[in-house]
Amino acid sequence: MLKGKTIVLGVTGSIAAYKTANLASMLVKQHANVHVIMTKNACNFINPITFETLTHNKCLVDTFDRNFEFKVEHVSLAQAADVFLIAPASANVIGKIANGICDDMLTTTVCATRKPVLISPAMNTGMFENPIVQDNLRKLSSFGYHIIQPAVGRLACGDVGTGKMPAEEELFERIMLTIAKDKDLLGKKILVSAGPTQEAIDPVRYITNHSSGKMGYAIAKSAIMRGAEVTLVSGPVNIKPFTGIDVIDVVSADDMYQAVTSKVNEADIIIMCSAVADYTPAAYSDQKVKKHDGDISIPLKRTKDILKRLGEQKREGQILVGFSMETENLIENSREKLIKKNADVICANSIATGKTGFAVDTNKVTMIFRNHTKELPLCSKDETADMILDEIVK
Repeated sequence: MLKGKTIVLGVTGSIAAYKTANLASMLVKQHANVHVIMTKNACNFINPITFETLTHNKCLVDTFDRNFEFKVEHVSLAQAADVFLIAPASANVIGKIANGICDDMLTTTVCATRKPVLISPAMNTGMFENPIVQDNLRKLSSFGYHIIQPAVGRLACGDVGTGKMPAEEELFERIMLTIAKDKDLLGKKILVSAGPTQEAIDPVRYITNHSSGKMGYAIAKSAIMRGAEVTLVSGPVNIKPFTGIDVIDVVSADDMYQAVTSKVNEADIIIMCSAVADYTPAAYSDQKVKKHDGDISIPLKRTKDILKRLGEQKREGQILVGFSMETENLIENSREKLIKKNADVICANSIATGKTGFAVDTNKVTMIFRNHTKELPLCSKDETADMILDEIVK
């Protein structure tokens, strides 16, 4: 996904520098061209040879190093970069960049770049909360630099508070968010629903389905990387959402109905990927849950039809996408659903094989439009999400 992208990592004097080595490895595995610039103090925490081994590029420390492939090192590397991440960023380097001081290879290269710059502060809580440091961060933010807020936890000095550099996975996602995909959905607001719902029978038991939420989460991830502002309404799942997505957690079908309909007027595109339980117990009382020779009799009532409700109140220009799972008559049943629910697209996938549907990592979707169909190949759910959004963009 990062093939052909050049990423420059700036490393300053902090114990958190070891995390940047892991990050560099993660980026190289995604086929990125990774260059590392270290301050002299950073070399006290991690050896430049570590980064050279991981990236297969010379690690730069000295501004006047003559053994380098570019003619004017800091300018050429600044121009080659697609994104610049400083992690960990010390209070010292933050202050230098904020005030235009360029006295080493890292600060001169950052000053010369016109590409996105991400800064991940890492320091003692007292330093981070110092009003001078906070003022420098605000100044950098006003100049267009992207500040990654530090995590809260136990610091290397033994204090507990704000100042930890986020995990490598979060920094990786921030880079992906910045450069992995074209921003063809920039300015669009997308509402996605994902996962199952749980309908309580009593305080212990509930009715649900096998939905894992993987398809909806993949769509939300792809949409935010393409520049959209994404709200994800999620039933109970075991998936970590991608950085930057606004997640609303729900449990029951009624919870999902309330959450989705409260956000519908804000959305340009609505993608209903959740598998809402069709029925919910009518009540919780002993009188309503009866046993007959070992069997349990539970009065049920239908849950609200969220997609139909969205179709009824769809405003002009809004795009409504639903999902359909069928074991037979896939196209016919999905087209009927498209008309009945007043949707613009139904993404139909069969659950007749083990390679599609619930819980698995692959999917094979047929997109049903008003006037045509588009069959997508069997592929990963991430790839399917991209192809679905490609068709919506068209």
